[in-house]
Amino acid sequence: MTSALPSPLQNRKTAAITPSKPPQLTPTLDLDSLNQKFDQASATELIEWGAQTFGDRLVMSTSFGIQSAVMLGLVTSVIPEVPVIWVDTGYLPAATYRFADELTQRLSLNLKVYQSPLSPARMEALHGKLWEEGTVEAFNQYDSIRKVEPMQRALKELKATAWLTGLRSQQTDHRKTLGRIAIQESRYKLMPILHWTSRDIWAYLKEHDLPYHPYFKEGYVSVGDWHSSRPVAAGDTDGRATRFKGLKQECGIHIPQTPEEAESLNSSSL
Repeated sequence: MTSALPSPLQNRKTAAITPSKPPQLTPTLDLDSLNQKFDQASATELIEWGAQTFGDRLVMSTSFGIQSAVMLGLVTSVIPEVPVIWVDTGYLPAATYRFADELTQRLSLNLKVYQSPLSPARMEALHGKLWEEGTVEAFNQYDSIRKVEPMQRALKELKATAWLTGLRSQQTDHRKTLGRIAIQESRYKLMPILHWTSRDIWAYLKEHDLPYHPYFKEGYVSVGDWHSSRPVAAGDTDGRATRFKGLKQECGIHIPQTPEEAESLNSSSL
């Protein structure tokens, strides 16, 4: 843990903030100034600013993945009633569903579950088992149906102006380029733990007695759908190589969908 970064152990449970209602039209924010201001701020400080700035138009997302308890614990300690969006693909491991239920009960999550209007059986009947095709194009189609569309619908229905996510710069090349506050498709995206290391994650979970996903003990560093996730192998260059058969690093949810950025989904070097 470098001395330049705020320790995650500084982010202890604080008095809950009651979000104020934002004005009808949120003014355009100066991202350069904000990123300079919050670059070295603690995760809790950024969450508090988000609650005060965006009020009840602030949401968060979770995948109930390996390290998801960190963001769920951090955010709900500041905003207990924050809407938590979970995109359930219908193909998650049984352990993920049990893990989600455990954390939902323990943290009293205001959980909002979204799914594709196409059931898994209907999708397979119309398009086949896309994950078996072994191409980036097939994975992109799968992700668009099961992940991207439900997430975009969730943000629209919840009238979100801003979105808290647990992205970390160490996870993919694309995420290394991000600031802690960004804009994606006209919404602000806040990334409180962007600079955290795996050691920071471990320290926070231990301090707050929160669990990793059960698959962590089986060698997984990232887990998504059962058919497209595996434990780390000796030849893996990074944890995201264990997802999508190593063909790509992003599912599309965290990539703005301009034509140029959508095209970048086809790259395995995101």
